[in-house]
Amino acid sequence: MNSFFIIFIGIPALEIFLFLKIGGQIGVLNTMALILLTAIIGVYFAKLQGIQTLKSGMVNLYQNKLPVYELISGASIAIAALLLIVPGFFTDVLGFLLLIPFTRKIIFSIILKNQNGNKNDENEKDKTIDGEIINKKDEL
Repeated sequence: MNSFFIIFIGIPALEIFLFLKIGGQIGVLNTMALILLTAIIGVYFAKLQGIQTLKSGMVNLYQNKLPVYELISGASIAIAALLLIVPGFFTDVLGFLLLIPFTRKIIFSIILKNQNGNKNDENEKDKTIDGEIINKKDEL
């Protein structure tokens, strides 16, 4: 329920608040032009980053390596392009953060660190294995 509320109520409310604040400072036409400009620039950079990620993935495939980072990076670039197309300043900031390779690596490391931390806790709990050895030669 919490994530549903944040996604469908919180983010649009934040976007409307930012529209009103920024629109009051720079004017309605400038705000609309800024939103359109960020969408155009964002999609352009998403295209460039996507092509670069595709090339890097192909190089890894030629070297018989799994392009795991490139797959995750490509998915995040697609999400970034979607966030940049959606009108709003908050979503634009999130989209641009996902487009920058440096911040993308930081976000990936934080997510993977949290995932690995959860797996390590589960592995520590299940270290003991109980079993019984039955030797059939002794029974005969």
